[in-house]
Amino acid sequence: MQAMVLERTTTPLKLVERADPEPLDGEVRVRVAACGVCRTDLHVVDGELPNLKLPIIPGHEIVGHIDRIGGNVEALAVGMRVGIPWLGRTCGYCPYCRSGRENLCDQPLFTGYTRDGGYATHAVADSRYVFRLPESGDDVATAPLLCAGLIGWRSLRLAGDGKKIGLYGFGAAAHIIAQVARWQGRDVFAFTRAGDETAQAFARTLGACWAGSSEEKPPDELDCAVIYAPVGALVPAALRAVRKGGRVVCAGIHMSDIPGFPYSLLWEERELMSVANLTRKDGDEFFGVVTKAGIVTQTVPYPLRGANDALSDMRSGRLQGAAVLVP
Repeated sequence: MQAMVLERTTTPLKLVERADPEPLDGEVRVRVAACGVCRTDLHVVDGELPNLKLPIIPGHEIVGHIDRIGGNVEALAVGMRVGIPWLGRTCGYCPYCRSGRENLCDQPLFTGYTRDGGYATHAVADSRYVFRLPESGDDVATAPLLCAGLIGWRSLRLAGDGKKIGLYGFGAAAHIIAQVARWQGRDVFAFTRAGDETAQAFARTLGACWAGSSEEKPPDELDCAVIYAPVGALVPAALRAVRKGGRVVCAGIHMSDIPGFPYSLLWEERELMSVANLTRKDGDEFFGVVTKAGIVTQTVPYPLRGANDALSDMRSGRLQGAAVLVP
């Protein structure tokens, strides 16, 4: 197999050749057809997340076909088209797992972070955490759904049922969730970097009723807001934008420090919360919505060896939609 490997944080990934991995008991091996490039991958590369396993193959938006199966695997077979998400394994016995909150497991494994991921020609996964995908479908277009879509869906649900929703940071996740929110009949307000007229125009094509800078105040009070950009300064900005009793959800795994802000922004029963990881139930729900909502992802494909270029383009904000590696 070939893989792009992170040997040390803050250094470029290296293209290496390894022996094909063998699935252990309860695991499957997938020949990767496409792997999305997520902002979390940047946090991994930059060393911003604790307890990183090194060396590591990043990538957790994996689409491919099973080509080998370990022992004691049920309901999956060689040749099936599947997706491998961020949540790679949970313990099953901690208080969070036992109460249906496996996203908060005390001893989890995460794909592309604490177990090897999909910036490769092959990936091994725990069969219990693999999503069965329809046999037909575009692999590149599907890949961003495995995290940008799944985490986006969880953050949208936790934001509540408010009619007017703000999306801060209009990248891979927001461009998917804007489509879901419009399908649900909501009004979408899109917030981008100052001066990013291209992203604002893109948001309007996806049905946003307003698009502007994250430094601007929207024309209407928001019922809720989701922050996808890893910028702590957006928290007080979003709290200013939501009405009394509104909710602001921070959707990223990492964010720069949140600056101090007056209590008056939180008062009047506004809520501030975060989203952590995902559950398999989130995946079952979301993939049931994808077809109904008519979600179309905008992607930019890169060859496997172009992973560093994809990460660089994401870092600089040159992407519209989602980058996807194609081995």
